[in-house]
Amino acid sequence: MPVIEIDSLSHPGVEIFSTLTETQLRNRLEPDKGVFIAESPKVIRVALDAGYKPLALLCEQKHIEGDAADIIRRCADLPVYTGERKLLAQLTGYVLTRGVLCAMHRPAERSVEEVCRNARRIVVIDGVVDTTNIGAIFRSAAALGMDAVLLTRNSCDPLNRRAVRVSMGSVFLIPWAWLDASPSSLHSLGFRTAAMALTDQSIPLDAPTLKTEPRLAIIMGTEGDGLPHKVIHEADYVVRIPMAHHVDSLNVAAASAVAFWELRLPSQSRP
Repeated sequence: MPVIEIDSLSHPGVEIFSTLTETQLRNRLEPDKGVFIAESPKVIRVALDAGYKPLALLCEQKHIEGDAADIIRRCADLPVYTGERKLLAQLTGYVLTRGVLCAMHRPAERSVEEVCRNARRIVVIDGVVDTTNIGAIFRSAAALGMDAVLLTRNSCDPLNRRAVRVSMGSVFLIPWAWLDASPSSLHSLGFRTAAMALTDQSIPLDAPTLKTEPRLAIIMGTEGDGLPHKVIHEADYVVRIPMAHHVDSLNVAAASAVAFWELRLPSQSRP
């Protein structure tokens, strides 16, 4: 366990935690060299258990023999950078929420066909850019019976540091892939599509016909403008959540949790 005490923001090796932006970490030009950052011992453990490969750790001194001790043992051959709390905050640009960061290899992208092969309920995230919402949607999807998540390329990266933290590691538990075609392309995989939107043709979320669909893709739109008209027009169903007190809609993260619970299949319920 090579624990490396740093006393400078320019210490060799720590740039992965400091100077690299999320876009640089992702490395679109060379995906096999992409990296992401997992934050907090709990989230890091979930990633390791799911088979993600660590590169290096950044850890407050007090956590080396404390909350991060078991993680450090599991990453025995990797560098563990440590230093004063104030220095680490200067390095990363924020105070470490749980005192531990882990740089990890970004896995190879999976295909839509692969992640949907045995799926019966999936969510399509179309143009959602808020990291907190992405993390919350993934957490709800994993907890409430979704089998996979697809995202349009104009959505936030699920492996963004904040999205990973908000999801509490759920991004590592449910298969996901980028969707480069229209959600209607999922018809070729046997899915019917349900666009969550407020229109004159919207049916209520608890409409019995929705639960009879053997394979259903639930499409969630952006926080502000909602789904594009083309996506709504091409959907098999347009669905709304019934509201009270003249409230017109919910935040996309809250709406997704309600939709996932209502549209789950009986066998996906927990005892």
